[in-house]
Amino acid sequence: MTVIGWIQIVLYCAIVLALVKPLGWYMTRVFNGERTFLSPVLRPVERGIYWIGGVDERREQHWLTYTVAMLLFHIGGFFIIYGLMRLQAALPFNPAGQTAVAEDLSFNTAISFITNTNWQNYGGESTLSYLVQMLGLTHQNFLSAATGIALAVALIRGFSRSSMRTVGNFWVDVVRCTLYVLLPICIVYALFLVSQGMPQTLQPYVDATTLEGGKQTIALGPVASQVAIKMLGTNGGGFFNANAAHPFENPTALSNFVQMISIFALGAALTNVFGRMVGNERQGWAILAVMGVLFIAGVTVTYWAEANGTTALQALGLTGGNMEGKEVRFGIVASSLFAVVTTAASCGAVNAMHDSFTALGGMIPLINMQLGEIIVGGVGAGLYGMLLFVVLAIFVAGLMVGRTPEYVGKKIEAREVKMAMLAILVLPLMYLGWTSVAVVLPSAVASMANAGPHGFTEVLYAFTSATGNNGSAFAGLSGNTFFYNLTLACSMFVGRFFMIVPAMAIAGSLAEKKSHPPSAGTFPTTGGLFVGLVVGVILIIGGLTFFPALALGPIVEHLAMNANTLF
Repeated sequence: MTVIGWIQIVLYCAIVLALVKPLGWYMTRVFNGERTFLSPVLRPVERGIYWIGGVDERREQHWLTYTVAMLLFHIGGFFIIYGLMRLQAALPFNPAGQTAVAEDLSFNTAISFITNTNWQNYGGESTLSYLVQMLGLTHQNFLSAATGIALAVALIRGFSRSSMRTVGNFWVDVVRCTLYVLLPICIVYALFLVSQGMPQTLQPYVDATTLEGGKQTIALGPVASQVAIKMLGTNGGGFFNANAAHPFENPTALSNFVQMISIFALGAALTNVFGRMVGNERQGWAILAVMGVLFIAGVTVTYWAEANGTTALQALGLTGGNMEGKEVRFGIVASSLFAVVTTAASCGAVNAMHDSFTALGGMIPLINMQLGEIIVGGVGAGLYGMLLFVVLAIFVAGLMVGRTPEYVGKKIEAREVKMAMLAILVLPLMYLGWTSVAVVLPSAVASMANAGPHGFTEVLYAFTSATGNNGSAFAGLSGNTFFYNLTLACSMFVGRFFMIVPAMAIAGSLAEKKSHPPSAGTFPTTGGLFVGLVVGVILIIGGLTFFPALALGPIVEHLAMNANTLF
């Protein structure tokens, strides 16, 4: 660990914090339907979209109608991606002559991208055409990200409204998020990435002659436009198989730093949107503080573990930390920070191979995902996931003082607590359940590149990543098999929608309730005590439901790799 390394981490945190208020202010105006500096240009386009779609922007929806609209929207997205992949060989913009993608892989990929997971059991440059990358994947990157933000805003309205049966209009929220937030930022962002050396072209792959006189095919394509939204929308699916470790997806140290900032930018800013909409910005800062405490703890452990390496590496004379699986142009600190950021935010993009991290360094990404990726989290998904834990924390506080729990003026009762627990507990059901099946099924075990604790962690990581809609992999598991394509798709679907539906039920229930002004007995939810309570509840629930299985792999492996020091 070095001073320069910590300066990079501090600078990163400072820039993300600096973006919270301006982005929060802007997004609040967008979702409240207020005028912004882009309105003169985009408002006519917005009205045209409503006219074509037959949407009345003044008509709001009940939470159930809002949720059904969202589900139908994603069913349509599934068939678009699946159809494009199956018909790929007959469609244009296919300079490499890619053939049709297999049924099970097409199914897995379609589920992956409509759930904002972007798990990839394929290599992008060797499997997909330009058209599928653009019309299928990049297109869905925008819409799945917009959906997550829209759902978070709907839940915020549940807290901020009083005696109302509606939580907004799904179609209006998605259109406004895409038009006013995602597209403008991504246009500028993509141009910046091109300036750093990232390709953005429809020209075919290029054949080059190596120094040894051999032939090498260099894959190109419309990369920058996909990378911009994959990072900003915390999607994570790479244009190339190596993802953000590929020099065409992440050419420079500056592009790497900006990509990390963009992963956190909108998710962190949504906490400010929450504070503004409920009428007290300090509420938003308190939630961001909870996220910050968990994030800093994760970065510290990962950076320490990777910077120190293991006794096994040191015995081989490999001092100075663990550089295995990392790009020299990024180094240990940027790789460690990226790993924590991408798993805290359910992005899933990687600039280093997590399979090559030390045991404790690889454990932190697992913890981030198994907590439900609420440490900033995916755009929208992180906030509504964190608010579920806030509901439980407020409930616990109410039990301790013998008073009906309240949060931002709303009484938290049995219905909200039951829905919050349902949403949280469905996650370990998926990744623990499927992991237990995979480690005893011979065909699934055959996909593991390693035996013992590390191989177990590869499988656990895969199902955790899929259920948490993250999409990163431990890189040692061969997932393109019939078993993993179907079971991972199931995990992604349940992890996304079985969490959304209870969260929307909470939004509807809260919106119908009256708001109560704070009294002398109201638990304060903007100070350090509240932050500590929420952190404690998150870790306790995590300890009871997630960590026993998590510890079986990485901790045993850590003990084995450092046996000379420990024993």
